[in-house]
Amino acid sequence: MAEPRGPREVFLDLVNSIADGQVGHIPDLYADEIDVCHPFDPTGEPPLRSRAEMRARIPEGAVMPGHRARPEIRGIIETADPEVIVAEFAYQKTHAVTGEPVSQPAIFVMRVRDGKIVSSRDYHDHLQQARVRGQLGDLAARITAADEAAARPASRG
Repeated sequence: MAEPRGPREVFLDLVNSIADGQVGHIPDLYADEIDVCHPFDPTGEPPLRSRAEMRARIPEGAVMPGHRARPEIRGIIETADPEVIVAEFAYQKTHAVTGEPVSQPAIFVMRVRDGKIVSSRDYHDHLQQARVRGQLGDLAARITAADEAAARPASRG
């Protein structure tokens, strides 16, 4: 039986699939139980805890039409823990509205066990991501909705 892929190979599969817009197999890169969060997400989305939750977000066979980027790997640091890497990279893209080249930096702290991602802290620049996609208004509306929901008193049943 073949040795499972290590963190570096799984990370590269993940970022290259996203860059190519071929995202349908991405949930298969994750273990059944996971802890995946985006600490800088301004909307405060909760962490993903299972492959099923990931699959609900990214259905099998999903593609992102017109989504093309080039991942520029700036560094992959292998840690003392053989399951954990820290990867710094940027997606090089074209701005959706202006057509100008832009860079979307990110850092992932990822744990891969038996060839599957079990946890990941994905530090993205969410404002830059929304700007590149021409979706700053959408992001502002989601942040406002999240703030309003947090400000409402919890209902008592």
